[in-house]
Amino acid sequence: MPTLEAIWIKRARRGPMDPVGEAVLEASAGLRGNANRGGRRQLTIISRERWDELTRDLGMVLDPSVRRANLMVSGMDLERSRGRLLRVGSARLRINGETRPCEQMEAAAPGLQALMTVRWGGGAFAEVLEGAEIRVGDGVRWETE
Repeated sequence: MPTLEAIWIKRARRGPMDPVGEAVLEASAGLRGNANRGGRRQLTIISRERWDELTRDLGMVLDPSVRRANLMVSGMDLERSRGRLLRVGSARLRINGETRPCEQMEAAAPGLQALMTVRWGGGAFAEVLEGAEIRVGDGVRWETE
C-alpha cells in the first residue's frame, strides 16, 4: 500500500530540512511552519523508490532529506502526474508539476542534479486543496475528480 514515509519542514529559505513525525497541511497555503507557502508550489513530494534508484545510479548513499522535499511517499510513481489529485491521509492535494532540481543538489553530490532531471527524479510540487493533519505512516492514494 502506498505510504507517507517522511515529512520535512524547512523553517527558513535555504535552511535545514527538519524531519517531523506529523504536520499540518493547510488549504491554499501548504505545510504549516514551512518557509515556502502559498501559490501553486505549496509543497514538494519525492518517491522513495525513485530516490533509491537515483542514489544507486550515483553510487552513493544519501539521506532523502538531501532532496529538500517536504514529503516522501513509497509505493507510488510520481512521473507524469501533473494535474492528478493525491490523497495523503485526510489531506487532498493537486500535483501541479515536476520539481526541477537546483544547484543545491549538485553541491550535495556531484552528478545528482543531472540525474534528477530525468523521469521526474526531482519529484513533484503540489497545492493543498483540503487541509488536514498528516503523520508518517498515513496511506497515500490517487483520486479522481
